[in-house]
Amino acid sequence: MPDKLPPLDQVIHSRIRLAVLSVLLSVKSAEFNYLKKLTGTTDGNLSTHLTKLEEAGYVSIAKSFRDKKPLTTCALSDKGRKAFAAYLQALEEYLPGDKR
Repeated sequence: MPDKLPPLDQVIHSRIRLAVLSVLLSVKSAEFNYLKKLTGTTDGNLSTHLTKLEEAGYVSIAKSFRDKKPLTTCALSDKGRKAFAAYLQALEEYLPGDKR
């Protein structure tokens, strides 16, 4: 184990935000209601977490309409992809085991 553990990105280090980024990593984009269902959170809670991710530049949020109803779609940005990879790399330092 190293003498000092690397800091974890506090924007990502939240159950909801970590889940959102994990989902967005594997898709081109995801609708708000899909993310809400997967994360098991409320509209307001998810909206707050998405705002934090957007302010950090980790996700882009597009608002449009489908059948006259609002539609919010989220996508992982390049900055978010890099930050998530760095987060995972830092997290590995916290785990026991052979570091090669």
